[in-house]
Amino acid sequence: MTANGHQFAISRAKDGGFEGAGLRSFFEYRDLGIKQATGGEFGAHVIRAVKPCPDGTGQHRHALGFQMVYVLKGACSFWYEGQGTYDLEVGDCVYQPPGILHELQSCSEDCELLEITMPAEFGTEEA
Repeated sequence: MTANGHQFAISRAKDGGFEGAGLRSFFEYRDLGIKQATGGEFGAHVIRAVKPCPDGTGQHRHALGFQMVYVLKGACSFWYEGQGTYDLEVGDCVYQPPGILHELQSCSEDCELLEITMPAEFGTEEA
């Protein structure tokens, strides 16, 4: 354990599994162990589509201090308040400032995202 109370963590793809429990029913989530290693200060997980999301999530915002999304596979489309709509593909990265109103408008069937947040657990407010 380090001075800030964080612990070393490693998450190996061959040992990791996806779970259906999460914010959206059309996604499954693979926890990367960051929440446990940081005592909940940060979170990181891979989000994988279990089916396409053609209808969107509805506009919402999250109560958190940091949120970053990186596209690992497939494609998706997000709308951001004051910014417009962005079609994202492999290698694209978005920093979503705290409280920004946004919506996942669609995602491909093979979509996979890396999401990093602070804190690990956070609230969601529908618009």
